[in-house]
Amino acid sequence: LHPSASSDSRPGPAHKQPTQCAMGKKWLPLESNPTVMADFAHTLGLPADVGFHDIYGFDPDLLAMVPQPVHAVLLLFPITPKSEQVKDEEGAKIKAEGQTCSDKVYYMKQTIGNACGTVGILHAVGNSLGSVDITAGSYFAEYFAKTAALSPVERAAYLEEDDGIEAAHGSAVAAGETRCPTLDEQINLHFVALVHVDGGLYELDGRKDSPVYHGATSATTLLQDAVPVIRTFIDNSDGSPYFNAIAMAAGSGEF
Repeated sequence: LHPSASSDSRPGPAHKQPTQCAMGKKWLPLESNPTVMADFAHTLGLPADVGFHDIYGFDPDLLAMVPQPVHAVLLLFPITPKSEQVKDEEGAKIKAEGQTCSDKVYYMKQTIGNACGTVGILHAVGNSLGSVDITAGSYFAEYFAKTAALSPVERAAYLEEDDGIEAAHGSAVAAGETRCPTLDEQINLHFVALVHVDGGLYELDGRKDSPVYHGATSATTLLQDAVPVIRTFIDNSDGSPYFNAIAMAAGSGEF
């Protein structure tokens, strides 16, 4: 895994592979940087005692460096022909056979281009409301109250019309450490969230038709149980090295 200083959701000239997806409205991409993500989320109402932390590897000693409890894992991965094929096959299988899925999972579609970082954070926070004390009166408190009863498509439409979070996203983009692309540049990197809900490990990707169930997990083993899922993404990357994993976990993330 690559530390956030050199791996983010902004493409360089050598990254011209399949685009994230064809969407109407477009934002500039959020950098895969724990400090940028924490500042963004804290502005919106995430409490100061929860932050974002790089996951430097999967060995037990490296995983042990991540503060507990881990509330969610955000994974940045490259979109490749193989990963798209696997996504389509997985979706067809779920449609044909069904899957376990708790009705407590907070899930939304992504209909804004390059908004996957913000959608990933919304998925991470939205599925941690039982363990994280969101600041009363904050954007997050209002957003999740207003969208709780909406469908995944309606939540996406709500986000499209929300000028407040779009402005906060833009400020977070400007705070990044790497070159900011233009809106016309193709982005081939994408964020998903891995969360624990109701004893299950779920992959939340707004490009997919539904959450994806990856088996059992718990509040104390989410990080370890997420590793095999992340390894599958790596196996489907066609050899691309552009990965980054960040945990939303206890601690501000500042050292």
